[in-house]
Amino acid sequence: MAPLPETILQFGAGRFLRAFADYFVHEGNEAGQNVGRIVVVQSTGDARADALNRQQGQYHVIIRGYQDGQVIDRVEEIRSISRALHAGKDWNAVLEVARSPELQTILSNTTEAGFKLDPTDTPDLAPPNSFPAKLLQVLKARFDAGLPGLGIIPCELMEGNAGLLRGIVLDLAQSWNYPTEFQTWLTQSCRWLHTLVDRIVSGTPTEHPLLATDEMVIVAEPFAFFALESSPLDPFVNHPAIRRAADVQPFFLRKVRILNAAHTALLIKAVPRGFKLVREAIADPELETFLKQLLFQEIVPTLEGRVEDGEKFALQTLDRFRNPFLDHKFSDIALHHADKVKIRLMTTQAEYLAKFGKPAPLLTEVLSNWAVV
Repeated sequence: MAPLPETILQFGAGRFLRAFADYFVHEGNEAGQNVGRIVVVQSTGDARADALNRQQGQYHVIIRGYQDGQVIDRVEEIRSISRALHAGKDWNAVLEVARSPELQTILSNTTEAGFKLDPTDTPDLAPPNSFPAKLLQVLKARFDAGLPGLGIIPCELMEGNAGLLRGIVLDLAQSWNYPTEFQTWLTQSCRWLHTLVDRIVSGTPTEHPLLATDEMVIVAEPFAFFALESSPLDPFVNHPAIRRAADVQPFFLRKVRILNAAHTALLIKAVPRGFKLVREAIADPELETFLKQLLFQEIVPTLEGRVEDGEKFALQTLDRFRNPFLDHKFSDIALHHADKVKIRLMTTQAEYLAKFGKPAPLLTEVLSNWAVV
């Protein structure tokens, strides 16, 4: 059987996409969807690209965690990547992929900093430094080849990510004096799809037999959720973890105000008692009871009617906190603590009061002590 065509160009060789979207593409191909294969572009260094090529794009994902009352510990071999390119050395090859009639989708995960422009970027750099400028050159090469637009799926964890990226790319196209016809093609032929991505990928295991043969092995939790803006022309994989929706914003609301809020509230209660890890704190009966009451008596009722499956998501959140394989440190959660308290907890406190006409007792208690952390 002939290998599947290269239909996806992916900016980012990091562990998250390899345990998330690339994992889903692999499972879709195995299920007979023939989604295609992925060409990965690494922009910072070349170690991951070289390692992927040494392994012919194959690697393992170890799924470890707590799900539906059971401890999960299994291994999946992923074979969705065909090759990896280094932007600095292989930019002409990247542009050749852009000109391929078989290409359908661009994926990215470049962090928030990745959306920032570099003032030194110019149209003649090969490649330019910033991700938006690289993306613009890729799309311009495709336009110049007379090919149809692509689906652009940014997986950066920012609300309105596709709209933000499209605006940056369009502004750059204007500043580079690219033709009006190309700018119209960017907006009308390309499909910029908003997303919400959610999976904890903890990195390389410290000990595992696969380390002897697979330098790209990574560990991820069982939970995975991918809200993807629906499009009638979207050829991307169908997978149980992917939820297509006309509006992905409610999924941002659910994640920030349930999962992230639970992290911050637990931190406020647990750190003064000496706990350093989330899984250790949730194993304490008193703290577990507090968090359950906070979620199901105050947070979820406040969001009712605005998010989907709030109670189910809260139960999944508790399972994720119990993950015996994940050392999630409160010191990491505490970064930018004041901003997180305002967004994750104070907003719900105000909405609870407006909705039910009385203060939320547990939120009020937590917020009376938040500054001591």
